[in-house]
Amino acid sequence: MTAPTNVAAATGAARIEAAIRRAGADGRPAIAAFLTAGFPSRDAFPDVVRRVAEVADVVELGVPFSDPMADGVTIQAASRAALADGVTLDWILELVADLELRVPVVLMSYLNPLLTRSHDVLASQATAAGVDGFIVPDLPYEESGSLRRALEPSGLALVQLVTPLTPPPRRQRLAEASTGFLYAVTRTGTTGPTRHAGDLEALAEYAASLRAVSPRPVLAGFGVRTADQVRRLHAQFDGVIVGSALIEALAADGDPADFLRRLRDPSPSESDDS
Repeated sequence: MTAPTNVAAATGAARIEAAIRRAGADGRPAIAAFLTAGFPSRDAFPDVVRRVAEVADVVELGVPFSDPMADGVTIQAASRAALADGVTLDWILELVADLELRVPVVLMSYLNPLLTRSHDVLASQATAAGVDGFIVPDLPYEESGSLRRALEPSGLALVQLVTPLTPPPRRQRLAEASTGFLYAVTRTGTTGPTRHAGDLEALAEYAASLRAVSPRPVLAGFGVRTADQVRRLHAQFDGVIVGSALIEALAADGDPADFLRRLRDPSPSESDDS
């Protein structure tokens, strides 16, 4: 694999952060779009990623895994389909290198698929492919030292996750350690269709507590499905992470770029809760 020619001299972590901050400077929410790599099919997926990259500020590619414990039924089903279609980490790295996307690329992977090679080899291959960072939801910060040490020399991000149940001292530790951005889980449970309960006061307090300690942008994820949610969350966070709803649109043969545009820039005639 050779490095894409459009990768800037800045490190991957810096590219991710800069992309999110550019959206804020433009007065709009940053959108990190999650796709299960290889879904709805290996053949169709390259065009799906290109379409998503036309709108999203960050593209997050999920490495298919047989036990995605943080994901709801939509992403679980997409992961099973991709595994059945032969999608592997090597295939994903080759794809990223070939696509040469203009936006930063983050790989979201559970730890097991990453253990098919040493952390140093993983960092080298990811850098060569043009990957900008990783999210590893089942890797606690206290156990991430080996991976962090492998990624840091190449400037690859290792995004940390916090939840409403994370104690404040730990929130600060994770916020300070996170690179690229801080992933703010906005509700307990798995990803998927459950809508936010709408406790805006509690959400505002949660967001304020994170922004007070995070040197990086803060993106909100889990259950983001509607333009109204994006608007409300943008009042508190730097942007959102959209996954299950986007995959559902793909499963229904929808245009992923149009879906993301409507999510961020709804027409006046559209109902926010539709």
